[in-house]
Amino acid sequence: MRKKINLADLFIFILIAASIASCAKNPQLDTSAKKNIALILKMNYGYHWSTVKMGAETAAREFNIDLDYASPNEEDDINAQIKMINEKLDNKDKKIDALVLAACDFEALVKTVERAYDMGIPVVIIDSQVDTDKITCNVASDNIDAGRKAGSMLVSIAGKTCNVAIINNIKGSKDAEERERGLLNVLAKYPGIRIVGNQYCYSDTRIAYSITKSLLLQNKNIDAVVALNEVAAEGAAQAVDEMKLGGRIKIIAFDSTVQEINYLEKGIIQALVIQNPFSMGYLGVKYACDVLDGKDVKKQYPIESKVIDKDTMYLPENQKLLFPFIK
Repeated sequence: MRKKINLADLFIFILIAASIASCAKNPQLDTSAKKNIALILKMNYGYHWSTVKMGAETAAREFNIDLDYASPNEEDDINAQIKMINEKLDNKDKKIDALVLAACDFEALVKTVERAYDMGIPVVIIDSQVDTDKITCNVASDNIDAGRKAGSMLVSIAGKTCNVAIINNIKGSKDAEERERGLLNVLAKYPGIRIVGNQYCYSDTRIAYSITKSLLLQNKNIDAVVALNEVAAEGAAQAVDEMKLGGRIKIIAFDSTVQEINYLEKGIIQALVIQNPFSMGYLGVKYACDVLDGKDVKKQYPIESKVIDKDTMYLPENQKLLFPFIK
């Protein structure tokens, strides 16, 4: 007995067949024609890097490219990052057309970056610089300026006579060094401001917490803490909050994790220096695509940072920075 054909099933079958044929004829939908861009970040977790990745993925969808992502587990694992880049460069089965990199170290990544550049692969550096001119372009915050903004906000909040502790991120990281330099440039103008501690947390919230707590216990006269990245900020704020010193100890922090925003609303953190990591990731991939399409790109694309406090955090333009979203 011949099986009765369901017209609805037949219609779906025709649609699927037509769709397959259309994909085969449309080079834009042919994944084999896609460019492959490697995105290598400093580490694979945390608000900042998740937002950078979100921006990069948005650009990848918009420009129809494959994004080959990798990052070490820890921000100070320089060797792991170098190995990841070399593996991308040596992979003959999946050749990369461009490299977008947030380097773990200013000096240690030079040889690897120059190798990619010498192979004819466009190299777009985002977030943190590398000590070489052999790059296609650099998309990053002006970290010296961001450090100055943190210093100016500190003076505004804590005054021209105060004792300050600095919690930094990774020693040897260019962005960490530049933020600290910008901060100290401002504080040096005020003889009444004294630095009572300057330590590194190495992208570990627990270390930042322990450092802050130890400094506050040893120095009862500390008035303020400047935390130069999100990890340092969360650890420092946790220590100040648990010690019930919120409001007395002023905290100037970088980035805008959910936890940092909660601390800002609570009055534990007084101000945040925002970098716009979504734009970094998006523009890094966009400019790599532009180069691959034969377009001219500038060597430097600075991204301006902005200071947000409790009074300005609810302004619409600041909400977009605090809570990146995709239209």
